[in-house]
Amino acid sequence: MRQVKALIADDEPLLRERLRAHLAVLWPDLALTDDARNGAEALELHGLHRPDIVFLDIHMPGLGGIDTARALARRAHLVFVTAYEQYAVQAFEQGAIDYLVKPIDGARLADTVERLKRQIAAPAQGNAAMESMLDQLAARLGPRAAPSRQLQWIKASVGNSLRLIPVDQVHYLRAEEKYTRVVWDEGEALIRKTIRELTEQLDPERFVQTHRSVIVNLACVREVVRGINETADLHLRRGDEVLPVSRSYLHHFRQM
Repeated sequence: MRQVKALIADDEPLLRERLRAHLAVLWPDLALTDDARNGAEALELHGLHRPDIVFLDIHMPGLGGIDTARALARRAHLVFVTAYEQYAVQAFEQGAIDYLVKPIDGARLADTVERLKRQIAAPAQGNAAMESMLDQLAARLGPRAAPSRQLQWIKASVGNSLRLIPVDQVHYLRAEEKYTRVVWDEGEALIRKTIRELTEQLDPERFVQTHRSVIVNLACVREVVRGINETADLHLRRGDEVLPVSRSYLHHFRQM
């Protein structure tokens, strides 16, 4: 089997040394390339060595970790190592396998190593592990956390990655066969939750069901056009898509 290679990119020499020491114990067969001190060096060394894994700091001189990840364009498994938890969502948007907070905890890094091994061996298993990790991340992201059971984040598959979508960016959700399509500020994605499940988990003051297959964010509604037989059409503030309102749900809009 081909030896797995990894690159460490961080502007702190001591952290690079500690991470190397941890990895030597946890993954003796892992081949570590030369270290990078910033994003530009990381891209240069990636082109030279083609590592399977890149450990990236968020804040580095010049090109930072997030921009470096974009430039790598998912050509390596990414693990972010940083002192800043608030960048976690951006990290996962770039396809990160994990997000480690400094100072690095050996037991936590051991979990990351196992996750990387699974992802390299079988991508589908890696995605399942990432989904579990996203659940943990959403639970601890303080400013958006809610004491109730209402959803604050929606996990969605986008290509080969999983996105963590803030609920307040969602325009609407629409059932499509076995999936539900989520339309939000940055695009569209499919999830496996049903409209019924979502109705029970979303804030009823902000999201209402308009049809057996549609839930809409009221903040995104521009106008309601009454139709025949106690139905209506919803016109959204962005785009030109029109959503249906069936007779059973028209009462949500009688005062609009």
